[in-house]
Amino acid sequence: MKKYVLDLTVVSVEQIHERYVLIKLTDIQPLPEMLPGQFVEVRVDGSPSTFLRRPISIHYIDKVNNQLWLLVATVGEGTRWMASLHTGDVVNCVLPLGHGFTMPRQTDEKFLLVGGGVGVAPLLYLGAEIRQMGGEPTFLLGARSAKDLLMLDEFRKYGQVYVTTEDGSAGEKGFVTGHSILSQERFSHIASCGPTPMMKAVARYAHQEDIDCEVSLENLMACGLGACLCCVEKTTEGNLCVCKDGPVFNIKKLLWQL
Repeated sequence: MKKYVLDLTVVSVEQIHERYVLIKLTDIQPLPEMLPGQFVEVRVDGSPSTFLRRPISIHYIDKVNNQLWLLVATVGEGTRWMASLHTGDVVNCVLPLGHGFTMPRQTDEKFLLVGGGVGVAPLLYLGAEIRQMGGEPTFLLGARSAKDLLMLDEFRKYGQVYVTTEDGSAGEKGFVTGHSILSQERFSHIASCGPTPMMKAVARYAHQEDIDCEVSLENLMACGLGACLCCVEKTTEGNLCVCKDGPVFNIKKLLWQL
């Protein structure tokens, strides 16, 4: 897909959690096509120490209002700068980057979308697109506690939502791979994003049950174009750049099961 360097205007910045903000961006022109699982590289302006762009998953594309939504975890100077933006500010972005999730070929395919932490971000747009195609995605979202569950009302617009929390304060207590929905229903595809241990557990489950599974890796990225080689992942095809060849990979390509 063609890549663009765009100056986008901030529509709003909403603090949805003590560590997360939802940023909505727009442009005068229609936004280019972007696919679920792709990401953008955001330039951090005015920082004396943050020289590299920050890779942020595409959370959602509001096609009616021509908006790009970014769900941002404020973990460093670059993302704290993003959280400090105001309506009307201009943000320079390179987009869309990477390869996204495989979309369903027919509407009766049963997709389970599994996320944890800020890893839930790309699953909202994926679920919305599956629903737009006539499918009915199921979301399985995990967090440490009820207060850490993000954007549940948005997810419920596009499919059934199940949750787990480590402390049992919402949904079923435990981890996503222990949720009862996995024994109650049979899914044909799984898409997952979140902490690596969680994704590896999801991959083991999918492998054992012979379910097609894709995961969105969150390796440390810099350039976003495959030039700097800092996000390399060892795969069955050799070393691949997560930013250029991913971030979404079928688990059969990864060495997690070996």
